[in-house]
Amino acid sequence: MLKNKFLFSTLLVVSIFFLGSCDSFLDVNSNPNKPINENLPLEAKLPAALVSTVNQEVGQINQIGAFWGGYWGTNNDGANLYYDLKTYNGPGIRSQRDGIPVWENGYNNILYFKLIEEEASKIGDLFYTGSAKIMQGWLFLRLVDFYNNIPFDQAASGNIHLNPVYESGQEVYKKSINLITDGILDVKASDMIPTMNHGDVLFGGKKDLWAKFGNTIKLRALIRQSEKVDLAYLQSEIASITSEGSGFLGPKEHALVNPGYLNTDGKLNPFWTNYYRDVQGNSTANHQNLRPTLYLVNTLKNLDDPRLSKIYQETNGEINGVIFGNPDAGNPEYARQNTSVLKGPQENNGVATGLLHGIDQGSILMTGFESQFLQAEAAYRGWIAGDVIDYYQNGILSSMDYLKVADTDALVYTETQVRNFEHSGTQLNLLIEQKWLALNSVSSIEAWNDYRRLGLPNFPKTAASGVSGRPLRLMYPETERGTNNAQVELQGSDMITENKIWWML
Repeated sequence: MLKNKFLFSTLLVVSIFFLGSCDSFLDVNSNPNKPINENLPLEAKLPAALVSTVNQEVGQINQIGAFWGGYWGTNNDGANLYYDLKTYNGPGIRSQRDGIPVWENGYNNILYFKLIEEEASKIGDLFYTGSAKIMQGWLFLRLVDFYNNIPFDQAASGNIHLNPVYESGQEVYKKSINLITDGILDVKASDMIPTMNHGDVLFGGKKDLWAKFGNTIKLRALIRQSEKVDLAYLQSEIASITSEGSGFLGPKEHALVNPGYLNTDGKLNPFWTNYYRDVQGNSTANHQNLRPTLYLVNTLKNLDDPRLSKIYQETNGEINGVIFGNPDAGNPEYARQNTSVLKGPQENNGVATGLLHGIDQGSILMTGFESQFLQAEAAYRGWIAGDVIDYYQNGILSSMDYLKVADTDALVYTETQVRNFEHSGTQLNLLIEQKWLALNSVSSIEAWNDYRRLGLPNFPKTAASGVSGRPLRLMYPETERGTNNAQVELQGSDMITENKIWWML
């Protein structure tokens, strides 16, 4: 009963956050003083901000990554769905009316945490200042990865800076890493204990996990710079992480947000309700029309990867994918009934499987297996201590565990992959391929990020007719052009297939 009461309170705060009027507490153009600031405690604001952030992560951000990172396509019946993503239509994506508000939601979430930080600072509560700083760092890094140059110092400042100045993506990266470092120190110095009423729906008030999470975000940000390494800066940041001493997220230490999901409208896990079943148990439109790409399915088949049958349902005795971009929507091979849906408990005798465990499963911010692959690459490059093979192995096993693969099957597969890795002259390729397979539909955006960074894996671009190039970034949104166009114009050309993010080759 207490869990349900907490869920209701959290979702009530989130609903208030998203009222959308000019007077809303979370409107970046409004005075953030009423009604929320005076009426709700920090232990109610933190979960609302975390839920809002993870909803964006498992929704629009994961979706963009899944299409552009080689995982998803649509069957014939869904040929008209997700047109902008399948055709790399930058103007459509940035549209104020029908676009994908990555910028707007990202900065709203930054504001939520900034207000939490400011209020916590006034009363000297280091747990909330620290966790808010870490989450702001996460969000700023995400925005750079989409847009490159963005406001940082003057961001989310209400009426103080109506036209915030843009800073270079590289500078925002450095400032975000510093912000996370400060956040880790704050959290560790706080007097928070897990049994307190903290509202922490991410780590349950466990300071060590917040510190590991912060360090893992920093490592991801450093790995992102692998092709543009400033060696002195890199060594300094790695030394800082080592000196702090908490380490990184372990293989099973997943960063999952869970306010207490229920099988009730508005209270279901968002991935479940968007890509699987509604409260009545009906298959959703996305479940009926989204499909794995042929490239993904064939890669898993060629490796005899046991995750394939855990994630997807057989059709006509096979697991069948589609071509991203629907070049031949009349081909019956790609019809709904001839292609494979996401597999969940309803297709698995009521047992959790693959990506779909239950309506109350936690929503993913970051996984322990991503942490292992990040450490594997860092060790491969000689940046951190430890055995690259151990990290690589742990990453695969952690992914298998999360996707409900039987231990024996997981061990046989992993041993084969480790042997191949040990004797390969292309270890980085194999490492990124296994990372790509592990992050399928979990943190899909990291696949697009790795491709832009390394060109790996070399999955096909869209097959939609008349489309050239690949997406390199998002265009600044119409909402920003309408309010801060002078700063947008200073950033130069804004084309989606031309301008690179600072860390790209």
